This record gives sequence, structure tokens and C-alpha cells, in this order.
Amino acid sequence: MDHHSSNPVAYMIEIVVLLLMAIGTIFVFSAGADVTTSYALQDFYSFTTLKQLIFFPLAVVIMYLLAALDYNRLGFARAGIAGSFTPWLLALAVVLLVYVLFFGPEKNEARRWIIVKLAGVAFSFQPSELAKWSVIFFLAAFLDYFASTINLFWKRFVPICLVAAVVVGLIVTQDFGSAAFISLLTFVMLLIGGACWWHFLVPIAAMIPAFFLVVTTSATRMNRLKAFFHPETVHADVSYQANESLIAISGGRIWGRGLGMGVSKYLHLPEDTTDFIFSIIAEEIGFAGCILVISLFAILVVLGLIVVLRTTDRLGRLLAAGITFALTIQAAINIGVVTVVLPTKGIPLPFISAGGTSMLLCAAAAGVLVNIARQSCSADELRLRRTHSRTWAAQDDKHLPSFHAPSS
Repeated sequence: MDHHSSNPVAYMIEIVVLLLMAIGTIFVFSAGADVTTSYALQDFYSFTTLKQLIFFPLAVVIMYLLAALDYNRLGFARAGIAGSFTPWLLALAVVLLVYVLFFGPEKNEARRWIIVKLAGVAFSFQPSELAKWSVIFFLAAFLDYFASTINLFWKRFVPICLVAAVVVGLIVTQDFGSAAFISLLTFVMLLIGGACWWHFLVPIAAMIPAFFLVVTTSATRMNRLKAFFHPETVHADVSYQANESLIAISGGRIWGRGLGMGVSKYLHLPEDTTDFIFSIIAEEIGFAGCILVISLFAILVVLGLIVVLRTTDRLGRLLAAGITFALTIQAAINIGVVTVVLPTKGIPLPFISAGGTSMLLCAAAAGVLVNIARQSCSADELRLRRTHSRTWAAQDDKHLPSFHAPSS
């Protein structure tokens, strides 16, 4: 049976994700324009704008591969904890985080990337992105497998919080934004999974001073907070990125300057292909283009919630909720930073920002969501058929001849 015709929700998720990735590829290519650089085919992979042309079709392939893989393999119920993909994925993420913390190259005063050179081409990978999705999948599998005992504080709540704390601890000194994001997603997943709300008082009491210490001991993070709350008290260089973002957005007005006609990308706005790609979209296709992108993410939220409500399987509900919240909260934070509603922080815009790690992993997560949607729709069809079969059986019973025992 054709999944597209029998699973309209899954089909719509595919369309929305493909549109977002297509928009991202177009605007990364536009934002990466540089009049001072000549492109050489032998150096193809060294240019962000050209790399995105590779990542887009590869992300599409990964999305459909994960959409064809049964999401139950991510859980513990079918093959046990050791037989599931999820613990091994989380273990790999932790190993890579440890490696990058001690041996990763330092860039902008942080170690976030693993760089591997093969045949003269440098491939980079960000372990924190893998860690984020690994934690979401592990939480969903854990909360599903131990559903009946998740309200036990020492036996269930503390161990799962320690797992998340290890991941957050490895990331927080190098990437505060990702660490805070994973912490938020952990709390959301635990609440959805049925954990007792008063159990959160202990980890929150420990995390608040820890995060406060990490922020106050970093001059960069303190300057960003000062630039957000009191921009007049900091040097112009500190608030430069936020100011240039607002200039780009205001320059687009309603319909924009035109695709490829933006000027902020010419050495004015830093990180224009990654964290601030939304500013380029606003400048070149205006307020209308911003509404289009935001609407696509809003549609994705609605579709994700429909999948959550229609899925009868607990693992599917938890995975769908985690994926939906992760994608949309990340998008909301990125747009909030770009519009200076939130302090400046390096959070990419899902499916749109340049970067293979983020795009490929987001596409994989979207593929899992599509698979859940397909199976939830199939379950609905099965229930409908059962209802019809009962109806036909009841009608057939009415036409059966009745036999009465002879009266004595």
C-alpha cells in the first residue's frame, strides 16, 4: 500500500521538511556569496555554500532510510537494553564528547568539533549534536521500558538524570547553549513520561548554581548577557552581531531586497550561513519570507502533535514528542536570538543553517517521526477495519436462523 495515500500526516511531514531543507540550501548558497573568492572544483568541499549542495540530497536519503526503519528498534522492549540501537548511540556520543573535550581543535575559545582529513579533504563533525538526539532517544526508550516504575526516585529518576548530567557536564564548558538545551529537553521528556514533578526539585537545585557558575566565569557569556540587557554599557564589538542582524532584518522590509540581493552577507554579518541565516532570509525575501519559514515550523509542530495524539504505542508517543519539541524549541531559540528577543547564542536553525552535522541528524530525526506517523496511521486503519468487521458480524447474526428447543 502506498504510504503517501494512506498516511497523509506522514506525507505532509515529508513535504514540510523537504521545503525547509530546500530553503536552507538556497539561502546558504546566497549567504555564502563572496566577491573576493574564486571557486575551484578541486577545492569543492572547502566552501560552505558548495558543501550544502552535497548535504541536501544526502539528508533526503537519510530521512527516507530512517522512515523505512521500524522505530521500535530504538526501544528496549523488542531486543532488550543491550540489543537496542539507542544505548550504543548514546555511548558513541559520550566517547566522542570525551575525545573532543581533550583532543579536539580549539576554535573561538571552545572545543566542539572533530576534524578528520581523508584524501586531502577535511570532514568536521560536532558530537554535541549527536549527543542531543541520543539523549532524546534514550530517554524515550527508558521511559517506555520502565513506565510502571518511573515514579521511583532512587531506582529510576536519579539514574536517568545522572545519564543526562554526564552528557551535559561534558558539553557545558565548551557549548553552554547546547548543554542548556539538552537539560531543558530532559526535563520536558521526563514530565511527558510521567515522572513526579516534585522529583525535579533536587536536580533543579543542583543545576541552577552550576549553570550560574559556568556563565559568571566566562567573560564571553557575561558580555553577551550585558549586551542583551544593557547594550549601552558594553563595547560596540560585543553587540556588533546582534546589531547587524537587526539591520539586515529591517533592510528587508515586507518583500525583501530580492533573492541574492542582500548586502549584509558581504563581511557585515558574522555567521551569516549558520546561526544567523534567518537574518539573510529576512533581508532578501522580507517579512513575507520570514512568515513562510515560521509557518512551516508551526505546521511541523501541529503535525508532530497529531502524531503524538494518534499513536497508541507509548514509545512512539515519547519519540514523536521528543523530536517535535527538539526541532521547534531549537527553531524558536534561533529565531529569538536573531531577532534579539534572546541573548546571542550559537543554536542553528534546524534544516536551514549550514552544517552537515545538524542537517543530517535533523533529517534522521524527521525520518523517525515519519515512520511513527506511518505506523500510527496504520493502527488507525486497523481499528477502523475491526469496527467494520464487528458491524458486519452483528448484521450477519441478525440474518441467521434461530433455533428453539422443543417445548415439553
